[in-house]
Amino acid sequence: MSSDEEDVLDGIRNIIFEEPSDYYPPPKPATFESKTLQTGEALQLRLVGYNPLWGHHLWNGAQVVTDYLYDHARDLVHGRTVLELGAGAGLPSIAAAIWGAKQVVVTDYPDEDLVENLQINIDAAKDVLPRSANIVAKGHAWGASTEPLLSCLRPGWCGFDTLVLADLLFNHGQHAALVSTIQSTLVHLPHARALVFFTPYTPWKFDKDMAFFDLARKGGFQVVKVVEKVMDKVMFKDDRGDELLRRTVFGYELSYEHTALE
Repeated sequence: MSSDEEDVLDGIRNIIFEEPSDYYPPPKPATFESKTLQTGEALQLRLVGYNPLWGHHLWNGAQVVTDYLYDHARDLVHGRTVLELGAGAGLPSIAAAIWGAKQVVVTDYPDEDLVENLQINIDAAKDVLPRSANIVAKGHAWGASTEPLLSCLRPGWCGFDTLVLADLLFNHGQHAALVSTIQSTLVHLPHARALVFFTPYTPWKFDKDMAFFDLARKGGFQVVKVVEKVMDKVMFKDDRGDELLRRTVFGYELSYEHTALE
C-alpha cells in the first residue's frame, strides 16, 4: 500500500471513530455554599461541579466537626498543628486557621481539580484569615508516603496535633489505608487527637462503617465517642434506608493508648 493510500485510510478511520462534539455531556459548573462560623466570619465555599470522589458536596460531617473544633478550640486548635484528610471544600481546616491553629495542611486525593479547589477556597478566605495564618493545600492518597505532609511542618515537629477525617468511612476498602496515614502523621503525644466524624449514608452498611474503629484499636488507638447529632434533614432525600441514621452524625476521638506512647 502506498503512503497516499495509507493517508486516505487513516482519514477514513478518523471519520468513522471520531466521537461527535456533543458525545460527552459538558462538565457541571462549580457550586457554592455559604457558611458563617460561630465567630462571625462568612465563608463562601466553592465545590467542584462533579467528582467521582464526592468532592462536590459540603458534607454534614465536615460541618459538625467544625462545630466541635470551635467548642474545643483550646485543646484542638489554638497553637496546634492540624491535618485534614479527604477535605472536599476544606471547611474545618479553614476554620482552624481562622481560630488560631499554628499550621494547617488541608488535603484531598491528588486530583488536580480537588486540590485546586482547596486552594481557591483558601484564597477566597484571605480577608478573614489572620495574617499569621499558615495553611497549605496538598494532594494525598491515603496509605501513601506522608513525608510530603510532614515536610510542611517546621523542623523538629514530628507530627500533627489534630487530624480531621469527615465523612470518609463509607470508603470501606480504604479503612486500613486511613489508619496507616493516621499512625504516620498524628504526633505521639498524649494530647494528640484524630477526629473521625461520619454519617451512615448507607445504613445497611453501618457495621462496615464501624469496622474502621476495630482497625484503629488494633492499630494502637483508644476510641471514644464524643458526638451524636441528628441533623434537620437528610443529605440525599431519595436514598433508601433508615432516615434517622441518615440524618445522624457520629463523632469519635482517636488517641494513642499509653503503651503506644512508651
